[in-house]
Order: sequence, then C-alpha cells, then structure tokens
Amino acid sequence: MNLKKIHSIHFKHLAVFAGLVLLLASCSNTKNLGPGQNLFVGSKEKIKSTDKIPSKKRKELESEMSSLVRPEPNSTILGARFKLTVFNMFKEPKKPKGLIYWLKYKVGEPPVLASNSALEKNRLVLQSHLENEGFFRDSVVMDTSVKNKKLSVTYTALVDTQYIINNVSYPNDSSVLAKNIQRYAVGKKYVLLKPNNPYSLDVIKDERTRIDARLKDKGFYYFNPDYLLAKADSTIGNHKVDIDLRIKPETPSNARLPYYINNVYVFADYDINSDTTRRKAKLFEGYRIVDPNHKYNPKIFSRTLVFKPGELYNRTDHNLSLNRLITLGIYKFVKVRFEPARDSVQKLNAFYYLTPTNVKSIRFEVSGLTKSNNATGGEFSTNWRHRNLFKGAELFTIAANFGFQTQISSGYNVNTLSYGLEANLFVPRIIAPFRLNTSSAYVPQTKFGASYKFYNRTTQYTLRSIGGTYGYVWKDNIKNEHEFTLININAVKPANFTDSFKALIDTNLTVRRSVEKQFIIGSIYNYNYNSQAQANTKKNNFYFNGNVDASGNLLGLITGANVLKGEKKKILGQEFTQYIKLEGDFRHYLKLGKYNSFNTRFDAGIAAAYGNDTLVPFIKEFFAGGVSDLRGFRARTLVGGYYAGNPREKLVWDQPGDVKLLLSAEYRAKLFSILRYALFADAGNVWTLKYDSERPGSKFSSKDFMSQIAVDAGIGLRADVSILILRLDVAFPLHLPYNLPNGEKYKIDFGDSEWRKNNIVWNLAIGYPF
Repeated sequence: MNLKKIHSIHFKHLAVFAGLVLLLASCSNTKNLGPGQNLFVGSKEKIKSTDKIPSKKRKELESEMSSLVRPEPNSTILGARFKLTVFNMFKEPKKPKGLIYWLKYKVGEPPVLASNSALEKNRLVLQSHLENEGFFRDSVVMDTSVKNKKLSVTYTALVDTQYIINNVSYPNDSSVLAKNIQRYAVGKKYVLLKPNNPYSLDVIKDERTRIDARLKDKGFYYFNPDYLLAKADSTIGNHKVDIDLRIKPETPSNARLPYYINNVYVFADYDINSDTTRRKAKLFEGYRIVDPNHKYNPKIFSRTLVFKPGELYNRTDHNLSLNRLITLGIYKFVKVRFEPARDSVQKLNAFYYLTPTNVKSIRFEVSGLTKSNNATGGEFSTNWRHRNLFKGAELFTIAANFGFQTQISSGYNVNTLSYGLEANLFVPRIIAPFRLNTSSAYVPQTKFGASYKFYNRTTQYTLRSIGGTYGYVWKDNIKNEHEFTLININAVKPANFTDSFKALIDTNLTVRRSVEKQFIIGSIYNYNYNSQAQANTKKNNFYFNGNVDASGNLLGLITGANVLKGEKKKILGQEFTQYIKLEGDFRHYLKLGKYNSFNTRFDAGIAAAYGNDTLVPFIKEFFAGGVSDLRGFRARTLVGGYYAGNPREKLVWDQPGDVKLLLSAEYRAKLFSILRYALFADAGNVWTLKYDSERPGSKFSSKDFMSQIAVDAGIGLRADVSILILRLDVAFPLHLPYNLPNGEKYKIDFGDSEWRKNNIVWNLAIGYPF
C-alpha cells in the first residue's frame, strides 16, 4: 500500500470520527433536561411591511431586533455546542474548587433554557423598539418551534409606513434659557431633529443631550436634559409627526439661569485629614491656593487650570482643567466641587481637591536569560523617579542597569559585561526660543535626556556610547500625539579589538558594521494616531505611526561634506553621520464581534546615507524576521534574496537593510475563558539600496523584489490576563525569498523531520504583534 493511499484511509477515518463526535455532542445537549424544559437554540427576526422598505433599512431593523433578544443561546463551534457538552459531562462537584469544578463552570457552559415569560418579554421589547423608530400602531407576533427538546422562536414584525418628522418647534418665550436654546437649535446645521427625517426616540434623546451640552458651555451649570420635554403629535395624518420641544414647567429657577465663576480654591496637598478652611488660601494670579507646606510652585495651577475667576461657567473648560491636572502626573486623585457663592447671585465657587501621588519611587528588576547560541546570563536594573523635582511637577528619572552573559562556543568561553546609566527630565511646559502651538486640553512637555552605556565582550571588543536629547512631546487630542526631538546626539566608540575579532570583521561586513564608530547629531519627528486610545464601539479602528529621522544635514550643508569626492568632514575631531530615514506603520482593526476581529498592518520605510556617509548607521537600519515581524523566519535574518545559510547549523548575524516592506494579517477570536487564538500570515523583506558584494541578492530591484518577498503563515495562542497578554505563535514559511530554485522556494513538507526542524519557528512574547 502506497503512502498516498494510507493518508487517504487515515483522512476518512478522521472524518468519520469527527462526525461521530459532532453527533454525540448534539445528542448530549438535552439529555439532562427535566420535564417541560427546552433548550433555547436561537431566534429569527423578520420584517413584513405593507409599504416597501429599502433592503438596507430592513436588514438594519432586523439586526437591531436580533441584538435585543435575550438570553443568547449557548455558543457553538462548527455548529456543535461543545461548551454545553463539557458542562453536561460532569456531575455537580461537592466543593466549588478543583479540576472538575473548573472544567464544568469555566470551560463548560450551563444550558440556556427557554422561558415563556422571557419570550413574551422579548416580543414586547421588540414592539417598543419599533415604536421608538417611528413604526406606530404596528405589532410583533411570536411563533415557537420545538423539536427534540430544542426550542427556536421567530419574531415577525408587521409594520406599516415609518413616520417622518413634519415640523420641529423649540421654546420661544423671552427667557434667557429659551433664547439660548433658540440660538443653538433653530436653523443650525448641527441640529439632529430635522423635518423629513424618520422619527426616532434615540435621536430625540441625542438632541436633548446636544442642547444640554451647548447650554453647559454657556453657564447653565444646573440644567440637565430631563428638563426638556418632547411632545410628538402623530395625528396630523399622512404618516407624519410634529415634535414640540419645550421646557418642563417644574424646571427649577437655578437651572434657568447662567452662572459665573466667583472664586477658585485649590487644595494642592489634600488628603482625607486635611484642613479645608479657606482662610489659609493665598491669592496667586486670581487663584486661591491652599498649600501650607509649600510643596508646589503656584505657577503650576495658573498654567494648568483653564477656569478663570469672573468668567462664565463652561463645562468644556471644566473637563479640560481636570484632564490637565491628571496629565501632570503628580496627583493620584483629582476632584472638583462647585457650590453657589453665598454673597453673590448667579456665581459659583470652585473647589479643587488634589491628592498627591508618591513623589519619589524606586523599582528594581532582576531577569535571567538563555539563548539557542549557548548564551546564558542575567540583568539587574533599577529605576528611580522624582515627580516634583523643582516644585513645578517636573518628572526626573534615573535608570541604571548591569548585565552579564557567558557563552561557550566551539570550545571557547566568551563573557559579555554591560552596564549603563540614563537620566531624563520632563518639564510640563514648552521651553523653546520659538512658539509651538499645542492643544489646551493636554499639558505639553519639554524633555531633556542623557545616557552612557558600556559593553565589553571579552576576547573581541569593548563599546562605549554617550547620548543626549532635547525635545518636546504634545497632543492635539486623545488620539493624536507628536514628539519632536530637536537635538539628538549619539556617539558610539568601539575599542580594544582582539586579533581574532579583527580577522572576523575583515571578512564579514555585517559584523564590521555592527561595531562601527558613529557620531549622530540630528533631529527626529514622530507622529502617532490611535483611534483606540479612546474607548469606542466602532467597527473600524485605525493606527498610524510616522517617523522622520535625520542626522548631519545642517553640518553637511555648512561644511560642504561630500564623501564621494573624498571630502569627509569632522566636528570636534569626530566624523559625523549624515542620513535621512522615513518610516510609516499603518494598521486597521476590523471588529467582527465581541472577541472576534480581523487586523491588518502595513509597514514601510527607507533610509539613505549621503553627503558625509555612504552607509546608514547600523542601529538606524531595518531588519526582518522575529516575534512581531515575519514570524515564520528567525529574528533579523532576512535581507533580499541573500541566503546566509541554515540558522540551525551556523550563527546568522543581524542582516541590516535600507528598505523595508511588511504586510501582516491576523484573525483573532476567543477560545474559552482567558484563552484566545489567532490565524495569521506575514509577507515582506528588507533590502539594501547599494550593491553588497558580501551579500549577493540583497540590493533592491524593481525587477526582482516581488520574487524576494518572504511569506509565512501560522497559528497563535494568547492568554489575556488583563494586565498583560502572553503570546505563543508557531509559524512556517510559505515562500522563501532566497535565490534558490522555485521548487525549493515553495517547499512544505511536515512529514520531513529535517524540514520541520529548520522551518517551524516558535515565538514566545508579551503583547500582540500589532
């Protein structure tokens, strides 16, 4: 019997077995039900109309009706209720703990039983929903079907023509409140209630909320949407309705008048035992600051608070002030209270109670590692921070680390020692000789940074790095963030090369470039947009990160650097690097359900050296392969069509490139409990812009680059434990980018142990890949 026939028999057996499992699972769903009990297996919602309803509107109504039906039936996988089957497999445990309890109640799912009262309640809810959507005097009928103790129900809505708005009227008396409502309602484009639009109760509620928001920004602190009453008259005929929006007679007098800010009190060092008497307040630029221990510079509050005494109350300014106080990072709790001023009419006193967080904190971390190249070691790091260094909400951080690794390879013992120190100062305002327009909603920051790193690889070399930064971080809104590093300096100096390492770098360009001397002095601009930064229920969400990194451009222009003509220039005795790097990372998140989504990512970049350099610094180049990149290939091993050898048999050094293209797609869904799974595919590569004799096939070519696209696919398992996500992905290549015969480029052979060893890649990581 040949191998193909054996595989065919095994597949048939597997298919029969799977069918039996599905059948048994289906039968076991109802075996434990008592007399008169039926398993609720789902509902169907239909619209029957005497008037022609557009197909899109019909589907929307049916979808809305479906979302209102309760309860939801037991979940299914490939049509089988496996979770219910698991629940029925085990008897009730004596104690609420142990494996059986976990399997029955955490993995399993109890049966969802049909109830006449619940079904009738659904019918009434659906009928009420249709009335709220303008289908008046219509009805919903219910039809149930029971088969093998499984009950399904069909709800059919018998509807007539949907009512539309004929006319909308607003309060028109001479009161201040009525005049303000008229100002923000009549004839305005942003009004939600408009003639000839379909009647909708939800739209009426949204219009009341919109008017309330407008009034809150004009001083009507005590007003709320419930003080507006919408009367609908559907008796005018022709399936039309008049809406009269009026102020309720019982609306209190304080809700009918605008209020102004009287005094603003800031309790800058508040806790539950604090003395909140106002007499200790000191006046500063109109604000009354209570800070008996002088912990904070009062300028913080005049810069941060948007409310000014004497101004009309404005809820937008109210929320802005709260948001800005929170983003300072020095307060654990921020609370504000308003009360009528005792000696003034239509005025409010504002009280800010600010509870500080710990000013100083320190964190220690210890980690260990082992690598496939026989390297083992660990790292110790500490991070100290001060959140109010100069009493102006400045954040000062110092981070130090010390690491050690040892590697035994080919009989040689190589030790690696590293340590570093980094300090950063964040000042909550823009310090610049020019004006930078920022949103008043968020506190901008000026960042100063300095770092020193030392790396000693015994038997090979030592490396020292000194860096400094100065720049700004600010936001337009919660979704947009800008970071502009005006000055970015990084000097890397290798030394103490051993003879054996000199021989290696003479024959290996990649190794030589990884330890090259560098002096980077330039600027970096980063823009980030994330629609998910604000919680939403949108079906489509987007993410974009754009980065522009340039070095040596001004120096190159001043000095006239031109390495191609032999004019390589220096500053402070050091040759400086000149390059420009552009990168864009675009992502789309398509929500398909509560736990289901289809997500895509496109990442592209290019880096080019010129003027004073022929090559982009190694640390600024692109790499392909790894846990969040091309997951079917080992980390940083790809470049064009160059084949560096089997990474299982020989060490493959990092392969840098000047051009990068990456496209990833991933379907994510819930498995059970905290476990999620994913199906994914990745495609892309990196290339050099110039010919590299040591890496043939690495140069980008419009003719060849498509055949050099690496493609992989795989499956992932994720544990979502709220505070972090543990991810395990396994992937394999579908298309090898190397300059190999086509038969080898597409080779997939799971039956070959050698192929599996060389091509199946396991990735363990924290967080999603994108």
